[in-house]
Amino acid sequence: MPIRVLVADDHAIVRRGIVQILTQHPGIEVVGEAQDGAEMLNLAREKTADIAILDLNMPGPGGLAVLSQLRAEHPSLAVLVLSIHDEEQYGTRVIRSGAAGYLAKNAAPENLVDAVRRVAAGHRYISADLAEAMLRQLESNEQDPHVTLSDREFQVFHELAIGRTVSEIADTLSLSVKTVSTYRSRVLEKLGLRTNADLARYAVAKGLVGTV
Repeated sequence: MPIRVLVADDHAIVRRGIVQILTQHPGIEVVGEAQDGAEMLNLAREKTADIAILDLNMPGPGGLAVLSQLRAEHPSLAVLVLSIHDEEQYGTRVIRSGAAGYLAKNAAPENLVDAVRRVAAGHRYISADLAEAMLRQLESNEQDPHVTLSDREFQVFHELAIGRTVSEIADTLSLSVKTVSTYRSRVLEKLGLRTNADLARYAVAKGLVGTV
């Protein structure tokens, strides 16, 4: 039976490139494509798949929120995160959040195919650079403040950083507005910031989101 893959990326050219790379190899079948997080969640409910390839930055629910929901709804679906973000900044976080692998978008096409095959076989896919970055984090006594955030705090932080409102985040994460506001307060306190604008600037400076 072929490895059945779902692909989510909001850039049609990138998405088509991923599909083309995968379908050139025997034993891999792309069974669905999505252009945002909501579409990916619906696809996962409608299609039988082994792997979901997920971009972190898409319209609608943020990639971390989609990852969390996919893991909750479909425990057997392996999620491979494909992102422009630096592996050191996001790789450890997404692996800890349940992703089966993390791959930078500037990786060679053969690395993508290798990642899909390894994840389908039940293994984790971690590049040599990410493994080294994770080791540095373990050995370092000095960490950026955002590294100390819990996974839920980091989710709220990321959603705020890309411009989501508290109400939108509450809907996305299935939390109350009050709970999200509490997480927001904790994040601002831990990062030593005062406003959402400060938070967005911090995220950009650390390479956690694109320029806003």
